[in-house]
Amino acid sequence: MQVEQAAAFAGRTGFLSEAAARRIEAALLPLGALLAGLAAFAIFLAALGKSPVEFYLLVYKAGFGTAFSWTNTLARAAPLLLAALCVALPARLGLVIIGGEGAIVLGGVAAGVVAMLAPGLPAPLGIGFMAIAAMAVGGLWIGGVGALRQLRGVNETISSLLMAYIAIALMNHLIEGPFRDPASLNKPSTAPLPEAWRIGEIPGMGVHWGLAVGILACLVSWVLIERTTLGFAARIVGGNARAAQIQGLPTAVLAIGFTALGGAFAGLAGMFEVAAVHGSANASLAAGYGYTGILIAFLARHNGLAIIPAAILLAGFEASSGLVQRRMDLPDATVLVLEGMVFIAILLSDSFQGRLRFLAAFERRQA
Repeated sequence: MQVEQAAAFAGRTGFLSEAAARRIEAALLPLGALLAGLAAFAIFLAALGKSPVEFYLLVYKAGFGTAFSWTNTLARAAPLLLAALCVALPARLGLVIIGGEGAIVLGGVAAGVVAMLAPGLPAPLGIGFMAIAAMAVGGLWIGGVGALRQLRGVNETISSLLMAYIAIALMNHLIEGPFRDPASLNKPSTAPLPEAWRIGEIPGMGVHWGLAVGILACLVSWVLIERTTLGFAARIVGGNARAAQIQGLPTAVLAIGFTALGGAFAGLAGMFEVAAVHGSANASLAAGYGYTGILIAFLARHNGLAIIPAAILLAGFEASSGLVQRRMDLPDATVLVLEGMVFIAILLSDSFQGRLRFLAAFERRQA
C-alpha cells in the first residue's frame, strides 16, 4: 500500500521516469559540452588579444546571417550529414570508425571513373551507376575495417585512420595516372562529367540535392536503429557484445554490415561532391569532411536525427573561416582549433554520464 501511495505521489509531483531522465541527459550533455568548448575558445581568443564577441558575431554573419550565408552553410552540410553517419552507425555497435575521409575520396573517384567509362548512358542511368559505384566502393572500404576487427581483432579506430591515408594516396595515384584527363594540366582530375550527369539544385534553395539525400539518410538511419529489430540487435551488441553472442546474435555480421552501410553513405557523399560540386574527381575531394563528421557524430551522440542540426551548425562554423581570416587577421585554421576544443569538451562530457545530480533528484523510482 505504501509503495502504491509513493508511486502515485511521484506521478502527481511530476517526477521524471528513468527513461525521461536519460533522454534529458542525452540532450544536456552534448549541449553543455558545446557551450563549454565555445567558452574555452573565447578565453583562447582573449589571450591572443582578439575579441571573442567579434569572432562569434562574424561566425553568425557568415554562417547564418543572410540568405546567401544559409545557402553556403547548407551546401557544406550536405556531405557532412553523410560523413557523420559513417561514424554514427558503427558507433551504435561500440565501434569507433574515424576513417570516413577515405570512403569519401574513393567514392568520388569511383563516380568519376564511371563517367569516363560510360559517358553515353542516359542521365538517370549514369547518375544511378555513379551512386551505386560510390556506395559500393565506400562500403567495401569501411566494411573491410569492420571485417578486420571481427575476424582478426584489429583495432578499428587505428585501421580506419590508416586506411584513410591509403585511400587518399590511392586517389592521387588514380587521378594523376591511369584515369587522368590529358586536358587537366594544372590540376590533375578525371574527365569532366557529361553536363546531363551533373546534379542540379533543389528548387528555390540554391543547394544541390545532396542535402535532401543526406537528410533522408539520417532519417532512415534513425528509423533503422531505433525502430527495427535489426537496430535493436545492433544496440544490444553495442551495449554488451559478449552477452549478445551468448544470446545467439550474429555480432560479426551486424558489425560488418553496419560499418559497410556507414562507408556506403560516405562514398555517396563523394559522389555528390563530384556530380554536384566539382564536376570531376580531383584532389579537392580530400576536403576534411570525413574528419568533421567525427565531431558531428559525437556531438549528436550518434543519433541520426540529432546529426541534422549538428551538421548544419558545424557547416556554419566552417563557412565563416574566410571572413574571420580577413576581418580579424586570424589563420584560416582558427575554426579547426574551435572544433578541436569542442571535440575535447564532448569527450570529457562522457565522464558526467549518469552523474547529473539534479536529474537524479527528480527521477521517479519504479517500485
